[in-house]
Amino acid sequence: MGFLDNIEMAFASLKSNKMRALLTMLGIIIGIASVIAIMTVGGSLSGSITNSLTSFGITNITVSVTDKSTSSGGVSTSGQSRSSQMGRMFSRSTMAESDLISNDMINEFRKAYADDIDYISLTESVGSSTVTVDTNEATVNITGVNEDYMDANSVTLLTGRWINTNDLDSDRKVCVVSNQFISDTFGSKADGVGESFTVTMNGFTQEFYIVGIYEYENSSTNKDTSDVTTAMYIPVTTAKKLMQTNSGYSSITVMAKADVDSTSFLTTVQQFFASYYTHNDSYTIEASNNEEMLETMTSMLSQVTLAISAIAAISLVVGGIGVMNIMLVSITERTREIGTRKALGATQNDIRMQFITESIIICLIGGVIGIILGLILGSVGANMLGYQAQPSVLAIVVSVAFSMAIGVFFGYYPANKAAKLDPIDALRYE
Repeated sequence: MGFLDNIEMAFASLKSNKMRALLTMLGIIIGIASVIAIMTVGGSLSGSITNSLTSFGITNITVSVTDKSTSSGGVSTSGQSRSSQMGRMFSRSTMAESDLISNDMINEFRKAYADDIDYISLTESVGSSTVTVDTNEATVNITGVNEDYMDANSVTLLTGRWINTNDLDSDRKVCVVSNQFISDTFGSKADGVGESFTVTMNGFTQEFYIVGIYEYENSSTNKDTSDVTTAMYIPVTTAKKLMQTNSGYSSITVMAKADVDSTSFLTTVQQFFASYYTHNDSYTIEASNNEEMLETMTSMLSQVTLAISAIAAISLVVGGIGVMNIMLVSITERTREIGTRKALGATQNDIRMQFITESIIICLIGGVIGIILGLILGSVGANMLGYQAQPSVLAIVVSVAFSMAIGVFFGYYPANKAAKLDPIDALRYE
């Protein structure tokens, strides 16, 4: 008897006992649906977190000036301990202008790696202030930025323009504020661009003109935005003059192009800027990004998802035992049929393959139904959590393979028992 004949007989047997076949499949359906749903929700959660962290600049490289005595590369062996102690004794507690990352270093870096760099973000913190316009008030955190800051930090400009520190705004009192700030101070109907207001803080009072408005994104779960502090961006050159700070930077952020390997480029950035500090006894450069944190978080989520899926997969074993039980019952009911087939010349292998095929068909049908149900439940669960559903293709393939494996494994013993029946005893069975 051929393989197609075995499949036809298997479907005929299932049709004759529809309810029993469905109840037999139930354990397989529940097990596979659970695994698919969990893997879909887990994959969606992991993908959403990865995209969110990437949009926040997880792969951006932060270049910072650090004290040699406390940097990761400052002390490496016990033989250097005395020199390190001497370095700490004579290191400067306050950075001089010569210790900072200068504009010349940044310009040289731009020229050397123009094909690898998208943006270099420069910032200077000024502080917070309460702005009063007529009787309206709003609190702002003032930060000096350059033209690359907007793209490097994914700031969405709604109207007007961004700050240009290269020429246009190098020494002007201009700013970019949020739409929430405009609503709080000038009213919801105000355009905002071209308006001016006064800021008083750190002993200075300055009038700033609005040249652009960006979209405020409330990261808090609290939907009330009536008393929030928003960012106010001014030219970094203006910020340094107001704060009377040195022209250099203690930290800058480099955003590489999408096709650049961030790991190797991190080393390149480190080596480039560190070369300027070889003769500096107090300070050095450290370059870092949060990509390792992203990888660790993704790995943890994957492990948790697999662990929960493994627990859910226990029901597949239960379902497999149910398949074995039903197949044993089926053999008992069809003992005379087995005896008749053997009397007509069917071999043990023919009988064995007949029942193994039936077992595989039961598990495959249950597996397909479980996959469809799992994809539906996983998509609903991901959408309820606010994530885009990302079904796991690997989980689907593994589920189908596992269904067939269950059919073979739990169907072999009943099939083998049927194959070994004595034809005479089988024909006499009542």
